[in-house]
Amino acid sequence: MILIIGGTGQLGDALAKLCTAQGINFKTLSRADLSFERLDEASHANAPGIHWPGWVTEVFSAPRPDFVVNAAAYTAVDRAETDTQAAQIANVRGPELLARLCAARDIPFIHVSTDYVFDGTKGAPYVETDSTSPTGVYGTTKRDGENAILATDAKAVILRTAWVYAAHGKNFARTMLMAGRKAPVLRVVADQRGTPTAAPDLAKAILGIASHIKKTGWKPEYRGIFHAAAAGETTWHGFAAAIFEEAAKLGYKPPQLQPIRTEDWPTPARRPADSRLNSAKLAEIFGIYMPYWRESLPAIVAALLAQDSAV
Repeated sequence: MILIIGGTGQLGDALAKLCTAQGINFKTLSRADLSFERLDEASHANAPGIHWPGWVTEVFSAPRPDFVVNAAAYTAVDRAETDTQAAQIANVRGPELLARLCAARDIPFIHVSTDYVFDGTKGAPYVETDSTSPTGVYGTTKRDGENAILATDAKAVILRTAWVYAAHGKNFARTMLMAGRKAPVLRVVADQRGTPTAAPDLAKAILGIASHIKKTGWKPEYRGIFHAAAAGETTWHGFAAAIFEEAAKLGYKPPQLQPIRTEDWPTPARRPADSRLNSAKLAEIFGIYMPYWRESLPAIVAALLAQDSAV
């Protein structure tokens, strides 16, 4: 059984749907089911030498999961600049406590991180051993969350991904299609590079990792950080153009796109200029190859357009 933390988000939804399609037993927990704030309070109440209250241990024992996937996070990049405590609990303390719980029960823990741990100045795709240098609170808390997890004894697989989008939840693709209905011209940043990663593709990679571990048993080389972003690269402007190209095939009237520079669209948090990720290690260790970024785009755009009220 796979326990999915953050079951209502883009990735959690994609994981649940894929598990259902593949006949995999799973359980999802939303924030209402397992609040990181409440988990943090419980840990403080029982420190030192955490003895978890019954409501916590019950989550991991009814039935006991074979894997725990943390798809929950504080992802409001700009709001995190002022809402630092909430970002800290969701992106650092919560994942650390989940890792501790998994370690105590010898359950492999798969945690999702981000390309925002890098500052984007390398000029080439990042590998897992590159030094991190986040440019804002969101990236800093995600980096600190990685470190906190690895400081535990958990059998932890940390997946850094990028520019996640889906037909579910809030994301760039949905935002573009909604904005394009209202404005004839859209200004989109064209000097930030990365790779759009479809949530269903990331979900497939996660289940592939779980399947691989189940077949081989746990190995030391599985523990640590892996990059799991789609292959290829583009800019936000290029991503928007591809979205509207697919939408136009389905009768959507696309707006005109105007490329702009980052400084033309100021935001509270500074984004990395080039956060491309090299996912070769994922293929080497787990035999998982991420697809080209445009492969899943047509189906997701079609699904978004089918949700008339959403776009």
